[in-house]
Amino acid sequence: MLKNKLKILYLQTFPLYGSGSGTYARYLAQEIGKKHKVTMVCPDNRELKGVKIYPIKMPFYVSFTGHPEWKNSRLYKDISNREILQIYKSFLNHAVEAVEDFKPNIIHVHHAFPFSWAARFIKSTYQIPYVISIHGSELPTAQKDKRYIALTMDALRKAKRIIPNSYYTRDWMLKVFGDEYRQQIRVIPGGVDINRFKKTNTSEIDKMLGIKDEKIIVFAGKLTVYKGVKYLVKAAKKIKGKVLILGDGPERKNLEKIVKEEKINNVKFLGHLGSNTDFLIKFYSRANVFIAPSIWDEPLGLVILEAMACETPVVVTRKGGIPLAVKDGQNGFFIRPRNSNDIVEKVNLLLTNENLRNKMAKKARQIAEEKFSWEIIGEKFENIYKNFANYKI
Repeated sequence: MLKNKLKILYLQTFPLYGSGSGTYARYLAQEIGKKHKVTMVCPDNRELKGVKIYPIKMPFYVSFTGHPEWKNSRLYKDISNREILQIYKSFLNHAVEAVEDFKPNIIHVHHAFPFSWAARFIKSTYQIPYVISIHGSELPTAQKDKRYIALTMDALRKAKRIIPNSYYTRDWMLKVFGDEYRQQIRVIPGGVDINRFKKTNTSEIDKMLGIKDEKIIVFAGKLTVYKGVKYLVKAAKKIKGKVLILGDGPERKNLEKIVKEEKINNVKFLGHLGSNTDFLIKFYSRANVFIAPSIWDEPLGLVILEAMACETPVVVTRKGGIPLAVKDGQNGFFIRPRNSNDIVEKVNLLLTNENLRNKMAKKARQIAEEKFSWEIIGEKFENIYKNFANYKI
């Protein structure tokens, strides 16, 4: 055991709420902050327990697939060469200021780029080692836009460890950037705060929605085409319960149009809940079924883990990293992508079979506790930090 606490600097590209990587970065930093000194550079100024924040002033909002807190966010694939430089300079300046002030032993970068470029510069000049988490949402951009490849490959090459959040993300990353990084890779999934995400009283939800014994199906996430919510909406007429859609995004108008045109009366859009995690836990707890009908290879949806921790069976597509958490027939069911009939069949089976639902609910909580608690995940990262941290700083 180290006598002195490590000093870990996190570099996070997006706000701490509203996306999977923000949630991941937030909980990991707080978990590691229980034992070590932790700071984070990110475009956010909300307080985190045990974590000092260095807020980034963005030259403009830009993301990989959109962000619910950045209504006018542009996409990395659409910005100009000069604007890429603007973003890089901003990230580099903020990272260097944090390094000068905090003097970390090791840096942990979230996303393959562009913050990794700043970490690469800091490694060369300050001799501070770094590791990189690959969340997956950055990979489609890199796959389509070659401007991000060369600098990212160099940053990956010099990383002490590359940490994809699932085996699928690992394989996808190697396909995009090449096979030379295989020896540096260690797969560590995201986690869930099992002490906070647990079944709770939901009378407030019933009162708000004006319901009592009605069955509830919940989707939570960014409303993009990739999330497959269109197929849930089209299935809703035959689903024996109320479908609640939590989240916002570019696809919302199209989804609301389908509801209106097809006269679907059991779908309700509740928008983005922001940083109100307590409210989200109540929705997970009230749900009889949680559904994630993604049509793309989801790296590993943290909302699925959160729902499981709240003892809710899940209905999900067998895409990307999701099979790490979901075992078909044990804590939920797999459905075929883009298949509304399959959604209807599996959701209604759970809604009408209370014994099956309760059995799966208990199993969902058990898997969350045994494999995905942040305490377990944090320990894996802590071991990596100890192995590669520069103690001379």
